[in-house]
Amino acid sequence: MTMIEGHGGDLALAALRAYGVTEMFTLSGGHVFPLYDAAHKAGFPIYDVRHEQSAVFAAEAVAKLRRTPGLAVLTAGPGVTNGVSGLTSAFFNGSPVLVLGGRAPSFRWGSGSLQEIDHVPIVAPVTKHAATVASAPDIPAAIGLALRTALAPHRGPAFLDLPLEVVFSVASAEISAAPVELAEADPDEVSRAAALLAGAERPVIIAGSDVWAGDAVDALRAAAEALDVPVFTNGMGRGALPPGHRLTFAKSRRAALKGADVVAVIGTPLDFRLGFGDFGAATVVHVVDAPAQRATHVTPAASPAGDLRAILTAFADHAGARTPHDDWVRGLRETEDAAAAKHAAEMAAESDPIKPGRVYGELRKVLEPDAITIGDGGDFVSYAGRYLEPARPGTWLDPGPYGCLGTGTGYAMGARVTYPDRQICVLMGDGAAGFSLMDAESLVRQNLPVVIVVGNNGIWGLEKHPMRAMYGYDVAADLQPELRYDDIVRALGGAGETVAKAGDLGPALERAFAAGVPYLVNVLTDPTDAYPRSSNLA
Repeated sequence: MTMIEGHGGDLALAALRAYGVTEMFTLSGGHVFPLYDAAHKAGFPIYDVRHEQSAVFAAEAVAKLRRTPGLAVLTAGPGVTNGVSGLTSAFFNGSPVLVLGGRAPSFRWGSGSLQEIDHVPIVAPVTKHAATVASAPDIPAAIGLALRTALAPHRGPAFLDLPLEVVFSVASAEISAAPVELAEADPDEVSRAAALLAGAERPVIIAGSDVWAGDAVDALRAAAEALDVPVFTNGMGRGALPPGHRLTFAKSRRAALKGADVVAVIGTPLDFRLGFGDFGAATVVHVVDAPAQRATHVTPAASPAGDLRAILTAFADHAGARTPHDDWVRGLRETEDAAAAKHAAEMAAESDPIKPGRVYGELRKVLEPDAITIGDGGDFVSYAGRYLEPARPGTWLDPGPYGCLGTGTGYAMGARVTYPDRQICVLMGDGAAGFSLMDAESLVRQNLPVVIVVGNNGIWGLEKHPMRAMYGYDVAADLQPELRYDDIVRALGGAGETVAKAGDLGPALERAFAAGVPYLVNVLTDPTDAYPRSSNLA
């Protein structure tokens, strides 16, 4: 515990650093100048953006990749409201992001100060904690409470706003950090879940982002190997078991869920991505990191809630009877291999216009095992999930179940700050490009090179094809065909090129990764190609 004196920004920065925050993402505003002053004096990195949503998305990328708090600092009024989509994505993704907002002065509240609005009721539904700090000496304790709340499972964002007179005041306060306690699951519930998996004839595990967030990747692998259960993954769970592992599966999920007698969903909700937990006649086990994450629309046979690493370690150590699963695993592998052969042909397609599959076939040749791959789009990114197989955990970022477009450039900034020496590749639909491409200027100006691959089919594919199927026509679903998104990045100081022929993809991608600047590869893809969907979104 340390006593320090300074203005509100100094107190805030000391509290943030005590909890492992190492940089801020922001868009300049006078209400938060003391935070900048404190950071500048301390040599604390500041990364600024052109739209506040990118600041929050960058902070979320840091939170996801490092499993430590990410920080966004937003000025009052529209600064905060522009960040609401980023907060909401972090809420759905369970990302420990802290947003510090400026606020009009309390002593003049109601008089019409610049950007005077009460942010807390706006952000409270999409945060774990939202409050206004009443005085400068209260700042460190308020930040500590907000960060512990954000970091406690189930993780998620927190918000604090700092009135003008609070953040500019000088005061003394104690700085300390308290550990975050992890809940222990009911041992009987854990044993029941383990017994169901071990005793099943055709078990399946689906593991999601919380396995990564809870540092339970090794425990998941140990449990799967000990119980001999095939593993499918989504979100940041991808790569938890490496490609080529006997129990790693991706392309045979429909067959697996159709044939399974026990499905254990671990660290991800039973939402639309998993058919709302309706797996036919299969028994459902739902393993979550906090009781509030238990499904309420289905009744699992077992639902342990607590520290995922401890739960999965208990699964691996299960001492009860175990049913052999060799035949089940072998059958799924045959289905998986057949799908892989089909996908290989799609990724080698020489069609004109270019099929999305070919883009990913070429990317697989140039992406390094530790590359950070970021998805921001609809159909184009759905194909990424189909064709790309992360080699390592913690290397895949997508918008998550909230499905918010515009994450890509902010995620890229956070990823580049986190990993200065890795490949950072953003996979962006041309629709998604409209949300955040201006922040390529932020990447250029702050020397943050990334590669952006735009699948440019000139339409809102996720809407155009279904609307045509439903109504026989479509409206509000067209974009400019063959638009030169690479010219936009060049005009902002980066580089890029347009690719119209499949055979030119490989060399273009190699140039992009070698460029050392933000580089956009604008790939003209087939607008008639529609991702084959079977999900019920509602």
